Amino acid sequence: MRIAPIPPGTRPELAAQEAGIAAERGRVSPLYQVLLNSPAIAHGWEQLLTAVRNRSSLPADLREMVILRVAVLNRAAYEFDAHVPHALKAGFSEARIEALRQADPGEALTVLERLVITLTDTMTRDIEVPQPLFEAVQSHFSAQQMIDLTVTIAAYNMVSRFLSAMHIGH
Repeated sequence: MRIAPIPPGTRPELAAQEAGIAAERGRVSPLYQVLLNSPAIAHGWEQLLTAVRNRSSLPADLREMVILRVAVLNRAAYEFDAHVPHALKAGFSEARIEALRQADPGEALTVLERLVITLTDTMTRDIEVPQPLFEAVQSHFSAQQMIDLTVTIAAYNMVSRFLSAMHIGH
C-alpha cells in the first residue's frame, strides 16, 4: 500500500468511526484502514457506499453484476474478489460471474443484464452516455432505480480507481 493503513483499535479517536464501519461491513477492511488516514473522507465514503450497497432500490444481482463489471474494466482484482461472494449470494452463478470478465458476456446474461452492462461499459470507458442507450435502459427502471444504477456505476469506478492508485490489494 502506498499509504500506511491504520490498524483498527490503534487510534482511540477513531474508535466510534471504526465501530460504525465494522457494523455496516462486518470488519474494517484494508480499504477503510487506508481511508481512515482522512476521517472526514472515510465518513463520507462510508455514507455513500453504504447507501449504494445496502439501501439501493436496485435488485442485488444487478448491483453486484455492475460492481463486478466495473472491477473488471478497471483491473481492480481486489474489488472483484471482494464482491464475488455478494454476487453468489444474490443468485449469480460462477459461470455468469466469469462471463463478466469477457469483453462480451454474451448469452450468459439476460437481455436486460446485457443492456445494463452496456451502460456500465459506456460510463466507465467513454464517460458520456448516448441518449438512445440512456433511454433504452431507462425504459426498464423507475427514476429512483436509474439514479441508483448510475450512482452505483460511478461510485464503484471511484472505489476501483482509489484501490488501484493506493495499491490496496496488490
